[in-house]
Parts: sequence; C-alpha cells; structure tokens
Amino acid sequence: MLTEQDKAQLAKKGISEEKFNEQLASFAAGFPFLQLSGAASVANHGIYVPTAEEQEAYLAAWDEYAADPENRVVKFVPASGAASRMFKDMFAFLDADYDVPTTDFEKKFFERLPDAAFLADLNAKLLAAHGKDAAALVAEGNYKAVVAGMLGADGLNYGKLPKGLLKFHRYPEGARTPFEEHLVEGALYAKDNNGSVHVHFTVSPEHRPLFEALAAEKCKVYGEQYKAVYDVTFSEQKPSTDTVAANADNTPFRNADGSLLFRPGGHGALIENLNDINADIVFIKNIDNVVPDRLKGDTVTYKKLLAGVLVSLQKKAFAYLEELEGGNVSDKRMKEMLAFVENDLRCHSDAAEGLEGLELLDYLYCKLNRPMRVCGMVRNVGEPGGGPFLAYNPDGTVSLQVLESSQIDTNDPEKKAMFENGTHFNPVDLVCAIKNFNGLKFVLPDYVDPATGFISHKSKDGKELKALELPGLWNGAMSDWNTVFVEVPLSTFNPVKTVNDLYREQHQ
Repeated sequence: MLTEQDKAQLAKKGISEEKFNEQLASFAAGFPFLQLSGAASVANHGIYVPTAEEQEAYLAAWDEYAADPENRVVKFVPASGAASRMFKDMFAFLDADYDVPTTDFEKKFFERLPDAAFLADLNAKLLAAHGKDAAALVAEGNYKAVVAGMLGADGLNYGKLPKGLLKFHRYPEGARTPFEEHLVEGALYAKDNNGSVHVHFTVSPEHRPLFEALAAEKCKVYGEQYKAVYDVTFSEQKPSTDTVAANADNTPFRNADGSLLFRPGGHGALIENLNDINADIVFIKNIDNVVPDRLKGDTVTYKKLLAGVLVSLQKKAFAYLEELEGGNVSDKRMKEMLAFVENDLRCHSDAAEGLEGLELLDYLYCKLNRPMRVCGMVRNVGEPGGGPFLAYNPDGTVSLQVLESSQIDTNDPEKKAMFENGTHFNPVDLVCAIKNFNGLKFVLPDYVDPATGFISHKSKDGKELKALELPGLWNGAMSDWNTVFVEVPLSTFNPVKTVNDLYREQHQ
C-alpha cells in the first residue's frame, strides 16, 4: 500500500502509480527470454558486407545528404558513466595489505605509467602534495601515493569522474579527453553544409558543470582547427525513468527513513533523451570508443558508410510510403515493396506472403513507417556484451535485433550455441533515422518492447535488493525499429574498460 509520502515521492519524480505498479509486477513475473531464429551472420545475409563499388556509392550518398541544408545531423554520445570501474584493480591495490605492485595488472600499470596521457596532470598534483613526481615516488617505493594521487579527491579525482573527462590521448599540443575526441570526430563526419557540428552528450547532474566548462574552452579550439561551428548540448537521465528497487519478496525496498528506493534505469532510459533530439539523422557511439587522430581514418570512413546505407534505404522506404499513402498501388508493386522489407530491411513474416490488397498495403505501411537504424558489427573477438541476432517479435515477424546474454535462455543448448558461436559483436556503432516521410519526429518510446528489460541483484546498506533495468537503448528500446547490420572492421572498436587499456597501441 502506498503511503501519502510515497505518492508525493512518485509525483516529484514524474512516475505514475500505474507505472510504479507495473514495475513491481515485473519483479514477480520476470521477463521472458527472446525467441531466436538464429545468430545474424554474413552467411545468412543478416550482416551486410558492401562491395568496394557499393561502398563508394554509399559514401557519395552520405556526402550528398550531409551537404543538403534541409537535413539536420546530430552526434549523440552517452557520457554519464563513471570511470570507477576502470580503476577497480587500482582501488584494490590501495586497499591491499602489500605496498608494492604484485599482480600482473599492477605491475603493468606502473611499468607503462610514463606512457599515460594524464601523467603531466598527475605529476603536478603529486608535486604539490609531496614535492615529488610519480617517478621519484616510485623510485622510493611509495607506489600507493601515486595511485592515491590519481584516484583521490585531493589529486586528479579519476576515481569519481566520468570517463569523458579523463585524459586518454597525448598530442604535441597537450592531452585530449574522450569528450574532445568526439568533438573532433563530429567535425570529420557529421558537419553540415554550413559548417555546423551538433553534438549532444548525456551526462550526470554532478558532472555537467565540468563538461560545460570543457566545452566552452575546447569548442573554440577545435572550431578553428576543423573550420567548424560547434553546437554542443547536454541532457541528464530523467527522474521519471528511474525504477523502484524491490526486496527478495518483491515488495518495495525502502531506505532507512522509510522512503522508496529508486535507481537509474540503465542506458535504456536514454531513449527519452534521444526522443528529445531535433534531428533527421543521429550517430550514436559510446564515450570511451575513441582513437587518436592518426587512427581516425577507418572510424570516419565507416561512420560515413553506415550513414550512406541508412539514407539510401530511407530514401527508398520514403518513396514507397508516399505511394502507399496514395492508396492506388498494384499487387505487383506491393510485392516489390514486400521484397524490400524482407531482403533489404531483413524483416520476414510467413503470414505476409499470403496477404493481398488492403491487408498487404496496411502491413507494408506499418513496417516501412518506423524509425530506422544501421548498426556496425565487428568480427567476434571474445569481448563481453551483445550480439546480432534474428529474433521473433510479438507480431510473429522475425527481424534483426541486438541482444544481450541476459535475454537469451542459455540453459537451452541450442540457444546457448547460437550465442556462443555468433560470428559478430555489437560495438555500439549506430546511425539512426528518427523522422517519418512527412518530416515529423517519431515518438521513440512507442517503439520500445517493454518485455525486454531484466532484473539484477544489488545491495544497499548491507541489504540485498532486486534492481530493474529498462530495455537497453540499442536492445529492446529499439526493438520495433527497422534494423540493418553492416560489417565494420575491428579497427573501429577501441573501448577503454580498464586504465591499462590506455596503454594499448591504439591509444598511444
């Protein structure tokens, strides 16, 4: 039973009692596994590999689209994630009962520290605190002072900052953060005919002032360097997308003061932020997947390629929709459209084969008139995370979906084999079309599959709790979109999951 205090708390967050009850019911009911038709691959045409000639045509199509002043392009970067997990091993070192690097990870961190892009900043903090730089402290065996200077609030505070604000790459003129690398990327593939580059970052409230200050400083620098005018905007996850936590018996988890405990709903909450973006085409890429300028060639080429595939498919879909809206379309023409939906957009329905007349027209209109995305897929190299699949939808169609392991019944040997033997991996490399053929924005939350959330187990103040994750942004939140997968090279995927990843050749 909700108390008056509970109702006031819900109202403040913008969460209805109906939504609250739905969330609680999800803990009791759980979420179904998705039914799979198979892993998407090049062999079964689930992943498209354009020929060299086709690539040239798609690159030209994107250049033509971007040059049209009527088209608005935005680069969307989820950047609220804290960097604390990057430093898990170094936090453990600080708490360890030994004082010298012992694990392979710790040894590598110190061996390669001279190569760190943040070393100059770290030395400045260490000199101020100890009168010695990192090399001098290491020489005398004071390793923990170096790590404390990197992680602590009196030092660089890297243990609490978001990844987007850490120094990742060194240049002669100074080190760059991922935030800056995304500004540079934007100028290289998302600049419009007027030289404008629109970049949107989702950030946490406590770090927004730091991002805004960095933007104010760096937009002028990179604007001059790349002949661009930057329009950088920010948003935060909406309180209305938070989810209630539950006890083991599925009753609401309460804080010590009796209030309901809500938690952020995961990156799926960002579908609301994406829905607020004014754009025709949106590039989406994680904050930590960046490389120095010397390696940006493949990134830029394949971002343009994905976008070229998208606008080419969209152009054809829009032409078909205009015909369908007119209403006077022959069955032969509609069969051609059905072939486009099934072969190019990879959305198949056994039932659609037997449709004709108005029923076929309605089916085609429904399937073509939706948001569209083209996703880059890299060859599987054992990275954790989601992959490309052909999955059954609630309406009985089979379409391309990005799935996480939690959505797959790994107790089923057949499904487990599909997941483990998949040839490709999702690097979060998307280009999205979010307006319809009349130029009106789709209402993106309408295309979320609510049955694709998942439940995780956490703890607070020593008490176990169940947490509810919303359908992921590029998973269930985009379930009812038209989706196409295109193979991209592994060189376009260079995430930074641990601090030692910064020592990889791709980040030096």
